[in-house]
Amino acid sequence: MDIDLEKMSDADLVALVQSDKSDDVHSAFAELVGRYEGKMTRYANKFLYSYEDRQDAVQDVFVKVYKNINSFNMSQRFSPWVYRIAHNTFINHIKKNKHEKLAIFDADQFFAWHAVDESAVSDSKQREEREVLNQCLEKLDAKYREPLVLYYFAQKDYKEIAEILELPTATVGVRLRRGRVKMKDIYNIINR
Repeated sequence: MDIDLEKMSDADLVALVQSDKSDDVHSAFAELVGRYEGKMTRYANKFLYSYEDRQDAVQDVFVKVYKNINSFNMSQRFSPWVYRIAHNTFINHIKKNKHEKLAIFDADQFFAWHAVDESAVSDSKQREEREVLNQCLEKLDAKYREPLVLYYFAQKDYKEIAEILELPTATVGVRLRRGRVKMKDIYNIINR
């Protein structure tokens, strides 16, 4: 009997991989990788500067997922578990490479009050804006930066962010609000 892996839920795929009894174990894991590789790459883009480092880190995430999949608690959702592994992997990579800068954020995502008409702004002006935002992010504490990245770029809701960062949901809301305020304050200081 052929199994249609594409129609299976993440939980069903994880159960299949954990069973280690089926001929479809590697195909099931490959399906999970296919579902999450793009998401992990986009998430890595917000932490790691070089293309090679991002690729290596994403690959490390999936190696860790594979090695630890049997410890995954099936009563929980798979997505936050994968993001937690990715989060820890990317943070460890940054710690190992102190010179590493965070990837650039989009100004319009965080600063709707500072939105610009892209057709009216030169490429050099856009690069300038991105560099300023990169400087802002470098100055922002990780406890505020991480929820912002998860919320705006990984499109995670408060509950998922709470699971990934192992924080109460209310704390996530507070850190998002404070992070936005701090980003705006840093931006205003840099642009004086």
